Amino acid sequence: MTEPIVTIVVVPRERFSCAPRSLESIYDYTQIPFKLVYVDGNSPTHIRHYLETKAAEKQFTLIRKDYYLYPNQARNIGLAEVDTPYLVFVDNDVIVTAGWLQALINCAQETGAAVVGPLMCQYEPLHEEIHFAGGESHIWVDKIGRRRLREKMYSQGKSVKENQSQLQRQETELAEFHCVLVRKSIFDKIGQLDEQMLNTKEHLDFCLSVRDVGGSVYFEPACVVTYVPGSPSEWGDLHYYMLRWSDDWTLASLNRLRDKWNLAEDGYFTTKYKKLGWRRKMSIVAPIIFRLTFGLYSPKLEKVLMWFDHRLNRYLTARHAKEQKRQQQLTSPPAQNLVSSPANR
Repeated sequence: MTEPIVTIVVVPRERFSCAPRSLESIYDYTQIPFKLVYVDGNSPTHIRHYLETKAAEKQFTLIRKDYYLYPNQARNIGLAEVDTPYLVFVDNDVIVTAGWLQALINCAQETGAAVVGPLMCQYEPLHEEIHFAGGESHIWVDKIGRRRLREKMYSQGKSVKENQSQLQRQETELAEFHCVLVRKSIFDKIGQLDEQMLNTKEHLDFCLSVRDVGGSVYFEPACVVTYVPGSPSEWGDLHYYMLRWSDDWTLASLNRLRDKWNLAEDGYFTTKYKKLGWRRKMSIVAPIIFRLTFGLYSPKLEKVLMWFDHRLNRYLTARHAKEQKRQQQLTSPPAQNLVSSPANR
């Protein structure tokens, strides 16, 4: 059997209920040998038991933490276990298609790319609507000398069927962490992922860092995957979802991005500040309002509920910080590592 050259690192994104479906798709549609490291950040009991069962069955490495994780924190935990030339970060709500992994590796080997992103789709039905097909992420200097960030995602919302034939492999400036292949040696130059980027724009920071040391980022449309966003419909998803998209984590991430890259606090940032909590409003608060108003929508009720939402969010964020500190200070055995094999085939 061929020795694997790639490790798939699966991490939680914003909820846990899609995790079984995502993991099953990886095993159903990956035809080449691979290693797999699964980072489980405090998933609910039924998901934890599912992952333990699958780890024993498929012989992959499972790392369990009994507190919720920042995305880059989870990725770094997985990164520390990688000993292959390539790795792929995959969020736990991503569904892959046949040949997805081979296409990413082919691109990296044929172009020398440090980072390769797929044709990323969104929503259901699967693999029909484009979320991301490469993009722009660079710093430019305006007429008065301010360093400003340019961010643009290509083809979002367009039909895969109508546009896929026009998409070509090409060098780009941006790839997203929903699913991204990385040449492991690039971390020798940039260090581990920045854990001060708590919950947003960490992919911008990563791609800027890679390109800053001479690495290239490519878009590979031969790889098609879909991330499946959704409301936290299960109780086990709700707490993590609210924390994952917390106001404090978002502000801290934006401030880190601005200070790290010496960016002007321009309209890009002020627009982000004004939209704090928009995911929670759309996924949690708005559905509650529609139920309470029998399908109508009340801006006044929205204002009241968002007032409570912001305060509850601050409480959950502060409680998490204390719990994480307590857990990390406990003298306990190392994080659970179930058996790992050279290949999961």
